[in-house]
Amino acid sequence: MKYERLTREQLEELHEEFARFLASQQITKEEWDKIKTDQPKVAEEELDLFSDLVWEGVLNKVEYIEHFSPQHIFLFHFQEEVIDLIGIKLDNQAVDLQTTEGYNWLRNNLMNEDVNLYTSQKPITEDRNKDIFALVKQGARITKGDLYQYFQKIIQPTK
Repeated sequence: MKYERLTREQLEELHEEFARFLASQQITKEEWDKIKTDQPKVAEEELDLFSDLVWEGVLNKVEYIEHFSPQHIFLFHFQEEVIDLIGIKLDNQAVDLQTTEGYNWLRNNLMNEDVNLYTSQKPITEDRNKDIFALVKQGARITKGDLYQYFQKIIQPTK
């Protein structure tokens, strides 16, 4: 398994897609029920394969990811060959960026000396999706990139 098995809730949400997945392998509902009962290891392997396919489909579409911690925000933009990062670091320990109050403080105090903005870039590895998945497992969220684009205009206004 390349990623991780979808949760029961996720599988329930994707039950129609899973049915099509089984149908693509010419497995009927009756056969699936029999596999679950008689060959639980095979059933587990099918769930793992389906989960990897779902994750792969989701990760292929990712362009932006955000990760918040109490004093940092990491905004990632996955381009074709590189990952661009905009980092926001607070030197003020009293502000927690994971709270509404802390985030509002940042919005109102972007030019405060306690706010440090920086950028970085690195090449995408051979397995782009695994890199993205690792960030998601660490708590990052897939986004549309609004926050990244907002801060990019602040850092590089001509872009």
